[in-house]
Amino acid sequence: MVSLSLLWLPILAAAAFVFVASNILWMALPFWHRSDYEKLTEEKAVLDALSSTKSGQYIVPCADWRKLTPEQRTEMQSGANALLLVRNPGTFNFAKTLTLWFLYTVLISIFVGYVTGLARPVGTAYIEVFRVAGAAAVLAYSFRTISEGIWYGKPWKIVIKETIDGTIYSLLTAGAFGWLWPR
Repeated sequence: MVSLSLLWLPILAAAAFVFVASNILWMALPFWHRSDYEKLTEEKAVLDALSSTKSGQYIVPCADWRKLTPEQRTEMQSGANALLLVRNPGTFNFAKTLTLWFLYTVLISIFVGYVTGLARPVGTAYIEVFRVAGAAAVLAYSFRTISEGIWYGKPWKIVIKETIDGTIYSLLTAGAFGWLWPR
């Protein structure tokens, strides 16, 4: 077993590699995710309707499926139904979001380090560390988006792209751990 205190360098390196890669995928290669979001046809009307809504997560036409009325069931079958995330009014705080994203990558790297440290001792060969770290990382970075396609109706094209992103992040994480594993 390898203590997490010996893994601070691969943990931080993996988080940094993922952070840089995600910024490249989302900002420097805008063609990759540009088509993920569409403009609403009646955007102004939707924004006006949501203007007094507090931030939160919503389902329309009915928040509790067990209490779905016949009228709401008809609405769902004949019109739109939606899952909405409503943010607080104001400008998007990019710095805060990037900071939280980086901390999230550090947290994932800590757990990848923990799992890999349980499975591989000090001095393990690069490829053996890579395999374990990569398997743990892919669970966090790639598989999370599949449930969004299943439960939330996220378009499968987007799920596939985000799974590819997650696989890239996982390979970078595995590479960092294999490269910087204690000898």
